[in-house]
Amino acid sequence: MNILVIGATGAQGGAVARRLVDSGHTVRGLTRSGAGLPPGVTLVTGDLADASAVRAAFDGVTHASVVLPMVFEPSLVETYIRNIAEAAVAAGVRRLVYNTANRMPSVPTSVAAFETRRFATSVLVESGVETVVVRPPVYLDNLCAPWVAGPLVHEGVLRYPLPAELPVSWLSHADLATATLAALTRSTADLAVAPPTTAAVAAPFSPAAPDGLVGALTPEGLALDLGGAEVVTGSELAAAFSVALGRPIRYLAQDLDEFEAGLTHALGATTAGEVVSTYRWIAEHGHDLYGLDPAALEKTLAISLTPLSAWIAAQPWTELAR
Repeated sequence: MNILVIGATGAQGGAVARRLVDSGHTVRGLTRSGAGLPPGVTLVTGDLADASAVRAAFDGVTHASVVLPMVFEPSLVETYIRNIAEAAVAAGVRRLVYNTANRMPSVPTSVAAFETRRFATSVLVESGVETVVVRPPVYLDNLCAPWVAGPLVHEGVLRYPLPAELPVSWLSHADLATATLAALTRSTADLAVAPPTTAAVAAPFSPAAPDGLVGALTPEGLALDLGGAEVVTGSELAAAFSVALGRPIRYLAQDLDEFEAGLTHALGATTAGEVVSTYRWIAEHGHDLYGLDPAALEKTLAISLTPLSAWIAAQPWTELAR
């Protein structure tokens, strides 16, 4: 398999690219600069807004993994995704895995970060390229950010901008990569477990089919909600850290205005505002958005998800405490 990874220099795409290289696949990464490209990945430079560059990146590619950059301006996202779809069709790509970088609410919202990804999904599914859409919740790796890890280690406070009572199937980047590899390589017959429906892109995807598998099939693609090995509330997540660190950790839902102010320094006001708008929507409307049946996902993809305790133990918390 010759696999193109779009987003290979980012945290999500980088994890996928490393996993594909480790599995022996030929991997190329499309990026504007090449900075941060994982070892073993062939660099292809270009901008997603440049149709000729995207087409050149797809030349000779059999499979592709796509995660869009943190851009939420509808016309620009449309340009990106149409260039990707047209290039994939021209190259004869056999399967494309598209990562929406978030779960998708079952109904349209006013949140650009959701709706641009919903639109991108429809473009890819309608392109005729066999498409598997993977929809992750929030990432465990976010907890390693200094603004989370610092207070956790030094103050015993796990602060994150989600309600304390919200059940979340936290996913690691490593498990995202494992799931993406399976989505790229498993047969369609193994993955396609729900009846075809032309409304699948807009309609909610069943969290579990009657046979204990997950997914919803469209004529050209399949959508899978991803998640980690356990579904926990904020308090339960803090309790897992308490056990791992051997001292009390409490969960505190971070104020969203405070979160946005901090994120603005890293991402700029526009992008930060769009990202935080997803957290605001979830706090108000999305109590069930981040749950999942982990056993069903493991069965569907034939993978093993990393236990929460094992993920925590593998992080450098002791080093952070120094």
